[in-house]
Amino acid sequence: MASRLPATFKRFSSTITVKPTPSKSHLHKPIPSTSFPEGYILTGIHAGIKKNASALDLAVILSTSPLPTSAAACFTRNAFKAAPVLVSEEVLEKNGGRAKGIVVNSGCANAVTGKKGLENAWKMAKATDELLRMVSVESHDQEQQQRETSSETLVMSTGVIGQHLPIDSILSALSSFKHPDSSTLFCSSFTAWENAAKAFMTTDTFPKLRARTFEIGGQIYRIAGMDKGAGMIHPNMRPAKTSAFSNAHGGGGGLHATLLACVLTDAPVSPKSLQSALSYAVDRSFNSISVDGEMSTNDTIIALANGAGALDSEAPEIDEETDKESYRVFRDELTEFTQDLAQLVVRDGEGATKFVKITVKVRFLPFALKEMTILSSLGRTALRKCTCHRVKDIHVCIGQDCVVR
Repeated sequence: MASRLPATFKRFSSTITVKPTPSKSHLHKPIPSTSFPEGYILTGIHAGIKKNASALDLAVILSTSPLPTSAAACFTRNAFKAAPVLVSEEVLEKNGGRAKGIVVNSGCANAVTGKKGLENAWKMAKATDELLRMVSVESHDQEQQQRETSSETLVMSTGVIGQHLPIDSILSALSSFKHPDSSTLFCSSFTAWENAAKAFMTTDTFPKLRARTFEIGGQIYRIAGMDKGAGMIHPNMRPAKTSAFSNAHGGGGGLHATLLACVLTDAPVSPKSLQSALSYAVDRSFNSISVDGEMSTNDTIIALANGAGALDSEAPEIDEETDKESYRVFRDELTEFTQDLAQLVVRDGEGATKFVKITVKVRFLPFALKEMTILSSLGRTALRKCTCHRVKDIHVCIGQDCVVR
C-alpha cells in the first residue's frame, strides 16, 4: 500500500502556470507644475519606517493660503478603526471642518495598536502643526485663535497591521524640516507632488497622481490628488460620526494594504459644502470599487480647499445653500476627478490583469439602497471574477447608468 502512494498522489497532481502581471508604468506620467493648485507645498521622504532606505515612506502636505482652508474626509466603517482615523475624525470635529496639514506614513498602519498607537498618531499631528506655524502667513480666518491650542493636521497611515510606528524616527524626520537647509524639500513642483505620492505607496506598482483645471463662473481653479491601494480594497467610507451603511470587517495581524487618498483644490469652498460634495463623490467613485472584497481598518480620503486660486480674496466660499449652481459644478468636477483616481487603484490591484465595469440600473429604489447592494455582491463574487478572467475583453452591463466596479 505504501509503495502505491506516490503513484496515487502523482495521478491527482497538476501544474499551474502563473502569468506575469503586465507593467502598469504607463499609467504614471509627468504633469506640468502649472496644473497643480496654488497655495500648497509638500514633500515625500524616507523616515526609516520601511527597511529599504531608498523607499519614501513619509509625506507632508501643507496649505500656505492666507485664507481659511476647508477640510472634509470620509473614513472606513470598519469596526476596528485605526488610530490615525480616530485622530483625524476628532480634528475635523473640533475645528468645524478646518485643517491645513496632512501627514501620511506608509509601511506601518498603526492599526490595532491600542493607547500607544493613538498617542503616536497625535504626536505626528502635533509635529506637523509646528511645521504649519513655520510657513503660516497672516490669516483672515476669525476662528484661527480658537484653534491655536488644537491640531490642524489630519493623519493617514498604511502598512502592516498590529505593529507600532517607529515614532522616534518619524518625529526626527519631521523635526528635520525645521532646519534652514530643508526649505528646498517643501515646494509645489511636479517632483514634490510625485515624491509625496510615492510616500503613500505600499504594494502599489506606480505612484497614483492626477491634476486638472476646471471653471466656475468664469474663474479657473485647479484640483490635484493622489491615492494608493492595490490589495485589501473594498472601501465603505462615510463622514465622521456616521453609522449608516456600516459593514464592518475585522483586521488581523500581517495584513498590509489600505486605500488612502487626498484631493487638494485652490477653489474656495465652505466646510459643510466640501463635505457634502466629497461624500457624494466618494459614493460614486471609491465606494464603488473592489479588488479583493476586504475592507481596511485605515481607509481614508481627505479633501482640502484653500481658496488660493480665487482672484478676489474677499469672494464668498462656494456654498451648497447660497450658490447652488457653483456648488453643483464643483461637486460634479470632484466626482469625475475621484472616479479617475479610484480607477487607478483597480488597475493596480495586486495581480490584476482585468479591469471590469459593472453597470446596474434599478427603478423605483434609491441608488445607495439597492444599486450599491447589487454592485457589491457582483464585485466580490469569486465565480464572477473567474468568469471575467477567462474572457479577453469583459464589460458586464445591466441597464444604462454606469457605476465603476
